[in-house]
Amino acid sequence: MEAIKLENSTENQEESTKKRTRASLYRTVWRWHFYAGLIFSPFLIILAFSGGVYLFKPQIESVLYKDVYYVQEESASTVAPSAQIEKIKENYPEAIITSFKTYDDPSRTNEIGIMENEQFSSVYINPYNGEITGSLNNDEKLTTIFKKLHSELIVGGTFANRLVELASCWAVVLLVTGIYIWWPRNKASIWGTILPRLGGKNRRIFWRDMHAVPAFWLSAGILILVATGLPWSGVMGPQIQKLAVAPQFAYSWGEKPESITYTEDVAEDIPWANEKLPVPSSTVGEYVPLTLEEVTHIASNENIQKPYTISMPEGEKGVYTISHSATPQNLATIHADQYSGAILSDVRFNDFGFGAKMVEGGIALHEGRLFGLANQIIGLIVCLGLIGVVISSFIMWRKRKPEGKLGAPAKSKDKKITRTVFFIMLAMGIIMPLVGISIIVVFLLDRFVLPKIKPLKAWIN
Repeated sequence: MEAIKLENSTENQEESTKKRTRASLYRTVWRWHFYAGLIFSPFLIILAFSGGVYLFKPQIESVLYKDVYYVQEESASTVAPSAQIEKIKENYPEAIITSFKTYDDPSRTNEIGIMENEQFSSVYINPYNGEITGSLNNDEKLTTIFKKLHSELIVGGTFANRLVELASCWAVVLLVTGIYIWWPRNKASIWGTILPRLGGKNRRIFWRDMHAVPAFWLSAGILILVATGLPWSGVMGPQIQKLAVAPQFAYSWGEKPESITYTEDVAEDIPWANEKLPVPSSTVGEYVPLTLEEVTHIASNENIQKPYTISMPEGEKGVYTISHSATPQNLATIHADQYSGAILSDVRFNDFGFGAKMVEGGIALHEGRLFGLANQIIGLIVCLGLIGVVISSFIMWRKRKPEGKLGAPAKSKDKKITRTVFFIMLAMGIIMPLVGISIIVVFLLDRFVLPKIKPLKAWIN
């Protein structure tokens, strides 16, 4: 009898220990989730809002700039591209022509890029009669402003770019820790797990469900949006490019040239995977540069799909760059000798490796151009959902926060659990370096700085 009692007591102790361990782990993960949300939620709202607006760039610009974007189709014939360029030069004699863009929509004006007084602008010209319909400062377009807000918080610079990347990466941590907190521990009920409990008098439960349940349903979409945005980031972006971009270069003659000039430095509207494509040189001699008509003829012969952009040569060794960046399957970048028209490099979507194809498809999905309006609507739902999740978390926090306290989950007293979670977080930081650095900074503050500031320590704990 004593043996049975001892066995039951041992089992109870083991079960009690397991419960304490689970509770300690839950509390530690919740604490990381809480602080990450508190710090980065404002940035996530900015990213979701600006991204949701930018998804509808084509529709927004078509309404805002319809007077310069669209004309009445007058005839089957159009004014020669070189004549259009001459018209621009007459009206902007001090400007440098940087690019010529033509669209597949016959009612669209052609877009000529210029640089004047160190400012880049676009001038729009009617292809049927050669009349200028207007011009726009590239930096002052509404969608450009939202793009800058989305990528660099408008202020620009390295710090803002890294802050956006840091917030995006911490969104992944929030998702992982949030799913752990949400995961049903006991017998799962459909209510409060996959459907929110909308009735009842307990408003804390209501707001908890309005935070956790939508976050669960949107988690895959949010993760995809974050992952497909990272190729533009300052720290992870170059690493993704090194891993993903391995295109097979196709030269008409000779070997791949050694070059310190990349396509992104000399051309516009370049596919992400071709930004680091080395730029070859034109053969200098007793030659006359090609006309723009001849370059458009090259684009047609090489089956470059509209809309495409022709970037002008820079200097006597520069090349014409013809590029399509709108639809993934038609992505292309051609460098052509400005004198002979010889194709010096030709890299298409089919030349990309599997990784580059996946990233380019992800970028198109991120920008809402992979499968049309449905892509835009799904992206908008995810963005609005993320904003709703953040707002509900704020309301939930305010309802549970004690007066005069931050309301953070209490620290776990189990140091083993705390260390384990810390090292798991650091492992995530290896994949996302800025997260790793920020975790170390938080650890040092929590360990050596905050405990010495008594009013702050009392407010946090």
